[in-house]
Parts: sequence; C-alpha cells; structure tokens
Amino acid sequence: MSSILIKNIRAVDTKNDILTDVLINDGIITEIGNNIKSGADELIDGTDLVLMPSIFDMHVHFRDPGQTEKEDVLTGCAAALAGGVTGVLAMPNTKPACDNPEIIKYIRDKAADTGVDVYPVGCITQGMKGETLCDYDALKNAGCICISDDGRPVENAEMMRKALELSNKNGLLVASHCEDLNIINGGIMNKGETSEKLGVKGMDRASEDYITAREIILASSVNSRIHICHVSTEGSTAIIRFAKSRGIKVTCETAPHYFMLTDKLLEKRDADYRMNPPLRTPDDVKAVIEGIKDGTIDCIITDHAPHTAQQKADFEKAPNGVVGLETSLAAALTALYHTGEVPLKKIIELMCVNPRRILGLEIPAIQVGKTADLIVADINRKWTVEPEKLHSKSHNSVFKGMTLTGKNLVTISKGIIRYDERK
Repeated sequence: MSSILIKNIRAVDTKNDILTDVLINDGIITEIGNNIKSGADELIDGTDLVLMPSIFDMHVHFRDPGQTEKEDVLTGCAAALAGGVTGVLAMPNTKPACDNPEIIKYIRDKAADTGVDVYPVGCITQGMKGETLCDYDALKNAGCICISDDGRPVENAEMMRKALELSNKNGLLVASHCEDLNIINGGIMNKGETSEKLGVKGMDRASEDYITAREIILASSVNSRIHICHVSTEGSTAIIRFAKSRGIKVTCETAPHYFMLTDKLLEKRDADYRMNPPLRTPDDVKAVIEGIKDGTIDCIITDHAPHTAQQKADFEKAPNGVVGLETSLAAALTALYHTGEVPLKKIIELMCVNPRRILGLEIPAIQVGKTADLIVADINRKWTVEPEKLHSKSHNSVFKGMTLTGKNLVTISKGIIRYDERK
C-alpha cells in the first residue's frame, strides 16, 4: 500500500482545528506535525484546503438489485466517493426487497472493492409487506446492522412494537419511514398554498408528525432505540426534541433539501423537486435548522434516490426522490457553515461522526494511529451543480443549476485515494 503526505493543510475534526502536515502509511495516519519530510508516493498540497474525516451517509438507495437502470452498487459508490462519502446504509426497497442473507451478501460482495463501506439495511417485514417479521438473526449474521421498511412505513403498530422489542436482543438499529399512508392518500407534494395553486393533491404534515410520535411511544414502551428517517416538519422536530428531553432513546436525521428549499419550487411543475417527505414551508426550514443547531437532529443524510429522466418526465405521475451524494457536503457548507449558523466542527459531527456513533462503527479522526478515512475539501470554492456531470446514473438533483460553496476534491478510503478531482 502506498504512502500519502498532505502538506500545509487545515486539519479539522471534532477536537482539532490546526494547520499541519499529515503522513499516511499503509492505510494509517502515522505522523501529524509541521515540516514532515518523507519520500511519500503521493503528495497533496493542502494550501487553503481542509482535511476532515470522511462522510458516512446513513440513508441512500442504490436500486440494486432490480432497478439498475436508475443506479447500481458500483455507480452509487462512485457518486459517494465524489461527494466525500466512504460509508453508507443502503435502504432495502430493492427488487426483490432486502429481506434475506443472499441479497445482503450480493450487495456487500459487489461493493467490496469500491472503497465504500456499504451496509445493506434489512427489511423489518418480509417483502416490506407489513405482514411477517424477518429473521433478524439471519440478517445480522449476514452483516446487517440496521433494519427498516424505508420507502413505506410499517403500518401495523403492534408489528412495529415487536420489531423494536426484538431490537433490544439483536442489537439492530430500527429506522422508521414516518408516513401514514391513509393520510397521504395519493398526495404528491406538501399540502398547502402551492399544492392548492397547482391543483394537485398534497401530503398533510400530520402524516409525518403522527407516525413520528407513534414510533417514539412504541420505542419508549419497550425501552428500545428508534431512529427517525428524513425529518422535514416543524412538528416532528418538536416531538423528537421533547422525547429526547424525557430520556427516550430516539435519534434522527434530515437532508439538505429540508433545511435549504421550500415547496415554492414545485411551481415549476418539475418532478425533480418531488421527494418523500416533500419540500415543506419556510417555517419548517427554520425549525429543521434550529433542530440541527440545538442537537435535536443528529445527522445530515441525503436519501439519495435515483430515477431516470424518463421516469421523472411527468410531474404528477413521476416517482418521488432526488439524488444527493455529490452535493450533500457542499449544500451543508452553503446553508449552515457559510451563513454562520453552524461551525465546521458541528458539520463534521453531523455528517461524519454521529451516523457512525449511532451505528456502533469506528469513527475516523485526524489522529496518529487512526485509519485514514479522510477527505480534502475546498470549503470556499463556488461551483454550479450540473447534473449531467454527476457520477450517478441518474441526474434528478434538486440543486441543479444552483451555485454552492464548498467542494470535496480528494477522497481517501483506508489510506487509498479513491477519488481525486485534481486528476
């Protein structure tokens, strides 16, 4: 394995913020200090750049197996590396659904040589049908660390309670897609002024708030952990804040589009701005940002959900979802760091540390002896998102045409440079 010397770089993790050199040998950080001299195989000039731990995105859809016209494990991992992501949780709504060890093995084997640690999420219920619980021991033995029926909720509350109860024994994190399908009832965007103006059916926020509250009540009843996926409303943020104040073991995540954009964008009648949960209102955006700042929201994820241009062509009939792996760091820096809302160390905590902590994984840091899972970023670089240049098979980016500030340049996974924009 080769050695890498990074010179004159601002090295930032949750404990440090220093100007230094960093030497990596055989995948491990071996020296940190000024004026390191080494005949390293690779030299990176870090002048005016930032070195930070790599990102872990605990909510992506790689569409593999079964929908590989949208994405596959290899293209998904390429998009991840371009965005500075070296670890992901891949959601189970594949075709067939990820409810058995064979599919988990297939995904893990396909990702093995990519430089991205792909953890397939197992289903809570067989086939995500909400009728029978999966064999969690078998899923865990195959390498599963989390279970979810993401893409849809577990509609039966008692079945969800049983899954949560079993999680105390098997150690798997239970992640919930909080949506009441009866309340949604065919809605395609946030229910409000914009949906009424467009004359389309809206998704009432009560859907998300209600199931968020239900999951917290169920988890509390059996004293288990619960992770709430893609928080988008003021109400669910407040519910989670209250639950945390009562000592309930709840964690949660949000995505950049929920703290940057509103449902006004849907006036364009462009399905690339449709996802689930949907873009909400300015009050929701403000509440999500406050939740990030006060620690209510633990993680920033992408909910990377690729769809082809053909599938997204019809505004009212298109599937929900947007890609995000290559824009998440830039979006967070643009909306949170460069606005002065959140310091850089907090961004690192939200994107690099907390997801791994919640999942019980090793947390990278810029310390001697640590595995070199790192990214080199120009946090002040302005760039315009051009979807056709993304590494994903699909280009349904909600940030298309937007100018963001901050960009990943180099991704180092276990001491190997896996992405290098300089080349």
